[in-house]
Amino acid sequence: MDDRDIALAALGNRVALLERQVEALAALHLPDERHWRGGPPVRSDRKPGRGVFRTSPACRQSHFDTGWFSYWCEQLGAYPGYHRKLWELVLICQALHERKLLRRGARGLGFGVGREPLSACFAARGCHITATDQAADEAVDTGWADSGQHAVGKAALMRPDLCPTDVFDRSVEFRAVDMNAIPDDLVDFDFCWSACALEHLGSLKAGMDFIERSLGTLAPGGVAVHTTELNLTSDIETLSEGGTVLYRPRDLHALVGHQAGGHRVMPLDLSAGNGPVDRYIDIPPYRNDPHLRLSVAGFVTTSVGLIIQKAGQP
Repeated sequence: MDDRDIALAALGNRVALLERQVEALAALHLPDERHWRGGPPVRSDRKPGRGVFRTSPACRQSHFDTGWFSYWCEQLGAYPGYHRKLWELVLICQALHERKLLRRGARGLGFGVGREPLSACFAARGCHITATDQAADEAVDTGWADSGQHAVGKAALMRPDLCPTDVFDRSVEFRAVDMNAIPDDLVDFDFCWSACALEHLGSLKAGMDFIERSLGTLAPGGVAVHTTELNLTSDIETLSEGGTVLYRPRDLHALVGHQAGGHRVMPLDLSAGNGPVDRYIDIPPYRNDPHLRLSVAGFVTTSVGLIIQKAGQP
């Protein structure tokens, strides 16, 4: 073993020690286990909610402790846990359901779908889904191909436990789509969605531009549901460019203020809650549970859902 190998081995040991120290430090601030261990209770009153999302909300612990959250976890084949990514999927399902869009014959368009179960879940309800993600070569260039979160084709979205294979085959199509350049032929959908994808388009402006363009894919009265990052630390400083950006409250209020042509953004509700799991801030290496708020480059962030109805009558 030469000096270089010895130095690399020493560096590896130091990194491993640092990771253990960080994990131990995070554990000191975990809420009492009775508040989160085993996830939220699986409710006996599981059923979809009514009028739950009349606003565009931030992720918060109280949502997890409801019958509608348990219901949608079951429909998605997911065990309930205090994880914001699960909250995003449930929010999209519930927001579309209560607007009567998860119905037979409805057309839905998913952006940056990765390997999420929504396409299969919606197809099982009779929807016709066009699921999209980055082209394979672009995913390699951006690093998403190695993340385990990129869909290389329709097969990656199949979930026989959620949707019979024959129903999925005739109800779901897959296309490679750049979210920064949505093709002109993607139009007249009843709904569209994306789950924490638009903050990876390169800048705050690119994400906002995508939201505007996504409305162009909808039929009059159609609904877009997008989730993204909410900066809880500052309304001034943020990550504005790069692989991940964080939207400040003022950025989201500007989106509401700039909507023209009669489009309706559901009122923002950016309160992130004050429960014991809400107050815990996850730090790298991130946990699977609880994981509602996390530290990114010194900023505390969580998820927020934006629900927008296009102008016009369905």
